[in-house]
Amino acid sequence: MKMKIFSGPTFLITVHLIYLITIPRVYSSLPLPLYAPELFLECLDAQPADPGSRNSRAAVIPTDSSFSTNLMRAVRNLRFASASTRKPEAIVAAVTETHIRATISCCKHLNLELKVRSGGHDYEGFSYTSPVPFVILDMYNFDKVDINLKDETAWIQSGASLGELYYNIAKTSKVHAFPAGVCPKVGAGGHFSGGGFGNLLRKYGLSIDHIIDAQIMDADGKVYRDRRSMGEDVFWAIRGGGGGSYGVILAWKLKLVRVPENVTVFKLERTVEEGVIDLVHKWQQVAPVIDKDLFIRLEIKPVYRRTTSKCKTKTINVSFIGMFLGSPERLLNIMNKRFPELYLREPDCMVKKWIDSVVFWAEYPENAPLEILLEKISVNESYWKRTSDFVQTPISKRGIAKIFQTMIYHSPLPRRVWMQWNPWGGRMAEIASDETPFPHRAGNVFMIEHFMNWYAPGNELEEAFLAISRSFKMAMTPFVSKNPREAFLNYRDVDIGITTPGYNATFEKAKVYGEKYFQGNYLRLFQVKARFDPTNFFRSQQGIPVLE
Repeated sequence: MKMKIFSGPTFLITVHLIYLITIPRVYSSLPLPLYAPELFLECLDAQPADPGSRNSRAAVIPTDSSFSTNLMRAVRNLRFASASTRKPEAIVAAVTETHIRATISCCKHLNLELKVRSGGHDYEGFSYTSPVPFVILDMYNFDKVDINLKDETAWIQSGASLGELYYNIAKTSKVHAFPAGVCPKVGAGGHFSGGGFGNLLRKYGLSIDHIIDAQIMDADGKVYRDRRSMGEDVFWAIRGGGGGSYGVILAWKLKLVRVPENVTVFKLERTVEEGVIDLVHKWQQVAPVIDKDLFIRLEIKPVYRRTTSKCKTKTINVSFIGMFLGSPERLLNIMNKRFPELYLREPDCMVKKWIDSVVFWAEYPENAPLEILLEKISVNESYWKRTSDFVQTPISKRGIAKIFQTMIYHSPLPRRVWMQWNPWGGRMAEIASDETPFPHRAGNVFMIEHFMNWYAPGNELEEAFLAISRSFKMAMTPFVSKNPREAFLNYRDVDIGITTPGYNATFEKAKVYGEKYFQGNYLRLFQVKARFDPTNFFRSQQGIPVLE
């Protein structure tokens, strides 16, 4: 090996790089020199580059003035923005595939873990944090969306947001949509690789049920331009099995779905004093089996209720939030027959273009311009914990009352512990559990997302709120799925199990969380991983492992 590897490095840096390249590569925390970021930049510029450019121009390191801005622009959970949180050695905001390939190569040479971030919404911060030295590959600039109405498809790069996808669809067609999440700032890369869930679920299923092709780069920098070249097993795995366990997803090809030019939405609020326990009980019987065009989410929150001019007590407020692919007249006809107790009336129904319903569900101002969907950087972020559950047997009225009492007990102030209940059924019950890695199909009545938010930093405060969140989750045990207690990969939760910091996980160790996310599909994911990423370069605390 020639000693002069880079243009102009010091002798010490050159010798240290040679040492790192030639030692056996293991995935534990190796001591890195204080100048590791500079060493990483030197390595980037030693790799093949695009004409007239240097790879390091796409990177920032902690000594750069823009480092904090680049790090924080996609940190959605402030729990992972504290001074004690390990920071990356570098952030590469890739503009071309060459930048991605160089980043992979240098992370391998320097034994740095690679974290791929599209929108930064990973609930446990896995896309931008690590307990070992790491680099963030930020896909922020990979945000192109191409709509083809001739075959009703779209190619979307993994750094594009759902809002950008929805905006581009609406600019092209009034009668097309895509079934995905209701938060416009979520990045396509992570959302689709985890499943992709939204309010078109009962009509069309998940996002992954409408992904028909993809492009991925492997640990050797090879790009597979379609499902045929990567193999059907890999294409199966990345649609719901967590694409980050296999490679860098560059883009997805989507099959668009049809929606009416006008849809109907509504939001009704009821409290315990207004008989909401009976309504929630009835909702379980109706929402999963009602017309596929109708999706009714429950948002359940503890609130204060004024009893006298001086006194307030806590109660539970439930919002019934509806999305209907049709007219108010047809919606009211369905509801009057199947759920008259909710007392939905014509003034409650809002007729909107599909793209305007996106703005409604995102809780943006009603008169906001559609360009608000293109905003990718969030403000006013908070500290939070999210978890998930699946319910397979309707909960009794007594059980609902107990849950509400427990919510009030665990909420010293309003809206700390709250939930969303999302009905299953419809198309979800028609898709086999092994059609994709996402197994939670038929047999589920609804899915729960648990929320805990707080608004000030501090380790003691964080531990107190996490304890409340875990205690409430434990209290929900009698009402949710069992053996295993299932969980949704898009709603990452470290409490259901993680691997060790070195990530030398065995099949059995990772099975603790693998079966909760994937049930019987976990074994097949493990087998695909062994073939496509045998060195376990793409790894995380809840990744798919390879044999030791």
